[in-house]
Amino acid sequence: MPQEYRALFKRKGGKQRHIRYRNGVYEIRIRINGVDISASSKNLKTAKAKFIEKLKHADERPVDIPTTFTAFIMFYFENFRKRKVSERTYKGDLWRVKRHLTPYFGEIPLKKITPLFIQVFLDRLTDEGKGKTADELHSLLNLTFKMASAHNLISNNPMATVFHMQHETVSGHALSRAEEKKLLSECGKEYQTDFAIALYTGLRPNEYKTARIEGEMIIAVNSKRKNKRTEYKRIPISPMLRPYITGTELHLHHPQRIRDQLKAILPEHKLYDMRTTFYTRCKECGLADAARDEMMGHSLGKLGNAYTDLSDEYLIKEAQKLNY
Repeated sequence: MPQEYRALFKRKGGKQRHIRYRNGVYEIRIRINGVDISASSKNLKTAKAKFIEKLKHADERPVDIPTTFTAFIMFYFENFRKRKVSERTYKGDLWRVKRHLTPYFGEIPLKKITPLFIQVFLDRLTDEGKGKTADELHSLLNLTFKMASAHNLISNNPMATVFHMQHETVSGHALSRAEEKKLLSECGKEYQTDFAIALYTGLRPNEYKTARIEGEMIIAVNSKRKNKRTEYKRIPISPMLRPYITGTELHLHHPQRIRDQLKAILPEHKLYDMRTTFYTRCKECGLADAARDEMMGHSLGKLGNAYTDLSDEYLIKEAQKLNY
C-alpha cells in the first residue's frame, strides 16, 4: 500500500485488511468502526485502486440511525438539539429526558410507540400536578418524533393525536411598597444588597451570579437570548439602589439562600416577584418603554434589536425617575 494511504488506513482505525483470490477474482476486505468495506476485480492492481478509493470515502458512508426511543433521542440531542439551543437550555432538556422520558420509554422501537402510550404518560404528570413538566416534555417528544419522521424511521408522528392542554401559568405579583420596605428592613445587613439588586435591577435569579458593577451601571449576562452569542444587560444604579451599593464589587448570595430568606419574611412571594416588582415600579415612575425594556433584557424583535442602541447616558437619565 502506498505510504500516503497507510496513514489514511491507520487514521480510519483499520487493523488488518484481507485479500483473497477465488474463481479468478481478487477481493480486498476490511472492517472499520463496525462498517465493512470491500472492493474486487480480476486484476489485483485494479482491486487495490478501488479499495483505496472506497477507503478514502469511508467517512462519507451514511451513519446508522438508531431506531429505538432512548438511542434515537440521544442521537437527536447530540447531533441536532445541541446546535439549536443555548448550553443552559440543552443541559436542562437533557436532564428532563434522563429524568422522565428514558425511564418510561426505554428502548421501545419508535414504530411501536402509540399515541395512547404517550397520552397515559402525559396524563399521569398532569394528575400529579406537574403541569409545567408535562408542557416541557410534550414539546420535547413532539420535536423528537418529528426528527424521527424526517429520518424516515416512522411514517406518522404519534403526537399528532395526543391531547394536551397547556397548563395555566401563574404569573408573579409585585410586592406592595409596604412589603418592599419590610423586606429590606428585616432581611438584615447581610442580605440587603441581594434584595436591593433583585428589586431595583429586575435581574432574573439565574443572572445574579454574572452581575457586576461597571461605573454607574450594573452589567449582567442576559440569560434569555436564544442565539449562542453572549449578550449583556445594562441597568443603571438608580436612586433606589444607590444606598445599598458599597464599593466596586458585588458579592451576592446563591439564589437558593436568597429564596430561603425571602420565604422567612414574605412567605407568599417568590424570588421572581422581585423582577415583576421592578417592572411595575418602572411603569409607576414613568420610565420610557424603550429604557425599561432595555433594562429588563426584553427582545425588541429582529428589527428593533438591529436598529436600537440606547446610550448609557439615556438609560442613566431615565433611571433617575426610579425614586420614590
